[in-house]
Amino acid sequence: MLAVCTAVIGSLQFGYNTGVINAPQNIIESFYNETWTIRFSEPISQSTLMTLWSLSVAIFSVGGMFGSFSVGLFVNRFGRRNSMLMANVLAFIAAAFMGLSKLATSFEMLIIGRLIVGVYCGLSTGFVPMYVQEVSPTSLRGALGTLHQLGVVIGILMAQVSFGIEPIMGNRLLWPLLLGFTCLLAGLQCVLLPFCPESPRYLLINCNMESKAFSVLTKLRGTEEVSTDLQEMKEESQQMMREKKVTIAELFRSPFYRQAIFVSVMLQLSQQLSGINAVFYYSTGIFQRAGVNQPVYATIGAGLVNTAFTVVSLFLVECMGRRSLQLIGLMGMAVSAVFLTVAMAFLDQLKWMSYISIVAIFSFVAFFEIGPGPIPWFIVAEFFSQGPRPAAVAVAGFTNWSANFFVGMSFQYVEQLCGPYVFIIFTIFLLGFFIFTYYKVPETKGRTFEEIAEEFRLSANRGSDKYSAREEFSAIRGDEPTL
Repeated sequence: MLAVCTAVIGSLQFGYNTGVINAPQNIIESFYNETWTIRFSEPISQSTLMTLWSLSVAIFSVGGMFGSFSVGLFVNRFGRRNSMLMANVLAFIAAAFMGLSKLATSFEMLIIGRLIVGVYCGLSTGFVPMYVQEVSPTSLRGALGTLHQLGVVIGILMAQVSFGIEPIMGNRLLWPLLLGFTCLLAGLQCVLLPFCPESPRYLLINCNMESKAFSVLTKLRGTEEVSTDLQEMKEESQQMMREKKVTIAELFRSPFYRQAIFVSVMLQLSQQLSGINAVFYYSTGIFQRAGVNQPVYATIGAGLVNTAFTVVSLFLVECMGRRSLQLIGLMGMAVSAVFLTVAMAFLDQLKWMSYISIVAIFSFVAFFEIGPGPIPWFIVAEFFSQGPRPAAVAVAGFTNWSANFFVGMSFQYVEQLCGPYVFIIFTIFLLGFFIFTYYKVPETKGRTFEEIAEEFRLSANRGSDKYSAREEFSAIRGDEPTL
């Protein structure tokens, strides 16, 4: 728990820096205007202000793309734990830029800080799920993997509460301190990480340090009976020796990895194209149109629902399985989106529809955290053996951040075109991802990494095999093949 919770501080950073920029929009725009006036002796134009604000929000995702795509460069060279430790240098630099931006009267510093912290968060979304999966026992891998998403949603909630409630820090005087708060979280992780072990899979498979891996496993498991874990890692290591080094390009070229990486990419898209970020980015505006008197508190309520159902998912994932929860979550979100659309369309005619819209948003968020929120992050690490895992995590993270950027930039324009029917688009996406998950996503609960990777390899072989299933079975039994 020390190792997992320390790693999840990186997830907390991701959630906090996702949510911290949205609530204080008016305050930061005033800072931009004041800075512009000091420099050029005239107020900033509305178009320039909108451009600077959009850049401040979106550049976080741009940094995340670069960070997520660089995961493999760090974890194979420096290890999982040391990579997390090194990445905190970026968090300190980003905190300095953002926290001192007002004192320096420089909105450029804030934007640069957002870019740097985006790179850090992009790296963290790769490091944390990978490390957590590799230190966790098979029976708890899903539950502990869900903690990454729990860290994200707690971070978002912290940002919503801190900036949403003005007496705390959501005011014109203290907002730079909240942007610089990331340095405290980075400092805490730097203090705790040296007490955490390196991934035993990395030590044995990548570094060939069997005695060290044994020592780490006994510490993690609390017993010296770790022969089963060691044997699984040795088998995976032998499998790696038969494979050449796996690059990102090889993931797409090789028939043995192509299906697994395609499923991984689609799961990441199902998370971002579900419409969840549209709800979180613009939930305050939705609540205002629904007639809520204090929309900030309703948004915080959505954050509380977000956190509570992530905890629910933590307890369900090992008994119901990943695939089942993903299906339930996608269908529940689709139904909630339909109700939200109907409520928003008839809000002017029927005032009681405001209650339906609030319930629909809370339901939408709850079903997201049951499946599509936590599962895509950690299931990718389960699909691949040790060799291709870093490259696969990098591709999945890059996909997630790219889709995040696309939704964040385009939603306002699509909403202007479609009005209250914008969530019908997300409903179509959700139903499409439900069908894909039903037919293409395997269940990984209780299975070793190598067993899951082997299923994809067998699937690839069956896809390219010219023999029928009966002939394949005959070959396994040792019978003469039938032409």
